[in-house]
Amino acid sequence: MAIIGLVVLRESVSKLQWSGLALFLLGVLVYFYPQTSIPKSTLGLALGAFTVLSNAIAAVMGRGINRQKNLDPLVVTGISMGFGSILLLGSGISFQGLPPLSCQSWLILIVLAVFNTALAFWLWNKSLQVLTAMESSIINNTMLIQISLLAWLFLGEKLTWIGVIGLTIASIGTVLVNLKPAATKQ
Repeated sequence: MAIIGLVVLRESVSKLQWSGLALFLLGVLVYFYPQTSIPKSTLGLALGAFTVLSNAIAAVMGRGINRQKNLDPLVVTGISMGFGSILLLGSGISFQGLPPLSCQSWLILIVLAVFNTALAFWLWNKSLQVLTAMESSIINNTMLIQISLLAWLFLGEKLTWIGVIGLTIASIGTVLVNLKPAATKQ
């Protein structure tokens, strides 16, 4: 993400941000230790790499559109979600048909579409107006931290000490990436 943003958008990355990125990645490795071995499935690894690269390209494209501030994030969200939902719904119906849905199911779908999807993408597009691609991406990747803490809090999943250390290192890395130098008085 940082490299694509650097090359395509000409968004500079400071030494502090590179350090923060390195710390974040170290924290992720520590969190998943000892399960950080490379998967044995070449196809799975290739598909995972393709997905990560596609997501990075999409985020850089989104930053390129949003940083100009010509379009409201609501418009960008509506257009991207509109095209995506039409493609997904069309392919789903063509392959599996339209399932019968109760009123409760429709209500759940609408609530999830509005809050879990539309609001989340609007916030993402809004962040891409003011944060660089790298800054937004590292914040987006704090899902690891959020999900781990929520699973511990609500589902009673265990957090090992090594896991807590990894999450702490990743959190420090996130803060370093998003630190802004103080404005100098003239």
